[in-house]
Amino acid sequence: MAILTSLFFAFVVIINLVLELYKWLLIIGAVLSWLVAFEVVNTRNRFVHSVGDFCFRLTEPLLRRIRRWIPSINGLDLSPIVLIFAIIFLQSFLSHLTLS
Repeated sequence: MAILTSLFFAFVVIINLVLELYKWLLIIGAVLSWLVAFEVVNTRNRFVHSVGDFCFRLTEPLLRRIRRWIPSINGLDLSPIVLIFAIIFLQSFLSHLTLS
């Protein structure tokens, strides 16, 4: 039984790490989109374009689903914030699940 418990804890740790990385990817994508919108960085730069494309491809499928339910308010897209809160909720749930 101890082996199954250890495997469960290891699985929860990996899920938590993936969720944390995804949360940072959402933040990087949002900040990069603001920097591009305010013309601080240029997407003609190959590195900026690669990072933006990478973030977009990984985050857009979930953000698109959230945008169906929560429209933008005066041009402000709230879907990354909603998804970050959902990730924090899931991380909190997983941490409490492993404590009991």
